[in-house]
Amino acid sequence: MSPARAPARVAAPAGDPLQEATILARRLRLPYLRTAAAEVVPTARAQRWDPAELLRVLLAEEAHGRDVATIRARRRRAGFPAGKTVDAWDEQASSIPQATQQALRTLEWVTRRENLCICGPSGTGKTHWCEALGQHAIDHGLLVAWFSIEDLGGLVRRHRADDSVAKAIRRIITADLVVVDDIGLLPVSPDAAEGFYRLVDAAYERRSLVVSSNLHPAGFEELMPKTLATATVDRLLHHAHMVVTQGDSFRLAEATAGKGGEAPDLTTAGRSLAATGDNHGHHRGISWPPVGSFDDRLRGEINGH
Repeated sequence: MSPARAPARVAAPAGDPLQEATILARRLRLPYLRTAAAEVVPTARAQRWDPAELLRVLLAEEAHGRDVATIRARRRRAGFPAGKTVDAWDEQASSIPQATQQALRTLEWVTRRENLCICGPSGTGKTHWCEALGQHAIDHGLLVAWFSIEDLGGLVRRHRADDSVAKAIRRIITADLVVVDDIGLLPVSPDAAEGFYRLVDAAYERRSLVVSSNLHPAGFEELMPKTLATATVDRLLHHAHMVVTQGDSFRLAEATAGKGGEAPDLTTAGRSLAATGDNHGHHRGISWPPVGSFDDRLRGEINGH
């Protein structure tokens, strides 16, 4: 047996123990513990806490503070467009069946590395729902990245010069969930089509993708070369869930009702949305109807900073 380690030798405090503890917490980079100590230590002294309880409370404050900071940083790096969350989502107003919404909120499909494709007319809540799911995923400890399809085209152009496109795509799929929003609103450039295919191919059975479009994926050949579209959709829809939205644009409804100056939100009552759904791929019995470049957004987390 190895000899027992001698207890650490710590010099007696030369001054105020709390002040010295604060200095040590700064040296050890424990900012949340340092902040909490000013209130917790006097309370522990007055109530005669067990030393172990004091230590537990201070470490819990540090852990909680770090968790909150991590979530805040992941939201910033994800590049969400508007800050929409599940709390702001009105499931009653949406055309997506409530059972489907609840199933998607479990995020089990993300852990199974399955995809989600949501398509329907403009203004029926596709982007809001995609962002709400992305924010929800971050709240549950996942890393999320948000793109438009032209963001992917820009990435291809930036990295083609030094032949690092594949490396850039691999960096993207370090995220647990990658969202590509609003495909089909504008013509897709050749670079964007290439970037989208590369992303879908790299993520296939490795990561989950969420794709929103005003076109069904079967119609993507209208946006990109047929051969590329076929290969992209084949990988995208295998192990995928399809959600179809219907109804009038809630933005147009607000504008015609004199509310055009308000921020678009699915929480406004009175919208009439019809629901439809179908299945594609492996559904486990469920019925379904950026600030800066991604390199900048994820560099800190990927490199461990």
